[in-house]
Amino acid sequence: MREMTCSAITDAVEQLCIKAAVHLPQDMCALLEHAAENEVSPIGAAALSDIVQNFKLASSLGLPICQDTGMAVVFADIGQDVHISGGLFTDAVNEGVRRGYVNGYLRKSVVSDPIRRENTEDNTPAVIHIRLVVGDKLELTVAPKGFGSENMSAMRLFIPSDTIETIEDFIIGSVSSAGSNPCPPVVLGVGLGGTIEQAALLSKRALLRNMSEYNSDSFYADIERRLLDKINRLGIGPQGFGGHFTAVKVNIETYPTHIAGLPCVINMSCHATRHAGCIL
Repeated sequence: MREMTCSAITDAVEQLCIKAAVHLPQDMCALLEHAAENEVSPIGAAALSDIVQNFKLASSLGLPICQDTGMAVVFADIGQDVHISGGLFTDAVNEGVRRGYVNGYLRKSVVSDPIRRENTEDNTPAVIHIRLVVGDKLELTVAPKGFGSENMSAMRLFIPSDTIETIEDFIIGSVSSAGSNPCPPVVLGVGLGGTIEQAALLSKRALLRNMSEYNSDSFYADIERRLLDKINRLGIGPQGFGGHFTAVKVNIETYPTHIAGLPCVINMSCHATRHAGCIL
């Protein structure tokens, strides 16, 4: 059994909130640089050039990549041999988010009630997903999610007789309907299977995958590539100005499901698909 203090968790989350807001992951940077070099539309290429310059300046100056520093989504893989002392894990995470957004001068975008909408003024509470794993380590990933793209996410409960073509049409149609709203080029996280909430979680986790990787199942990897090709034929282009790169990646994650169902959730992410992680 390994003891881990709440204060150590709070410190780590604070730093990850700031890092995720300022430094775009290198695999995401590489996709955007590739898109900027290969965009066929002059206006689209100019928009991508600005996007690339923006994330480079943000990193070098220590400033947020985007003014919407998002709602903090925290993934925690907790080893079964870890004992957390000094308080509750969720309290430690939320204190880290509070410090990160206050001390990092990040925009506070969270309201305490979905209808009455009073700002909490420290971006808490976070959305926290906990998974128990083997070992005595704690892996934390902070993935701030802006709502220009989150609002364009979509869900549909298919039935087993629906074809893969029907599912693909739904995914492509969702991107088409979203247009310029999610700040393309987008990354699509797609969750297939499980129950409705499981599919939603899968779609969010899909955005954390290294952007140079495809699904380990070649069947789904082929679908990812095919969807990306079809989406990039829509002509929406960077920031909606027209061009080839409406999306830079499609990531599909799956889970076993019921014989009568086929849940599908799309989590749409903007070109600033941000996350930062550490292992304690």
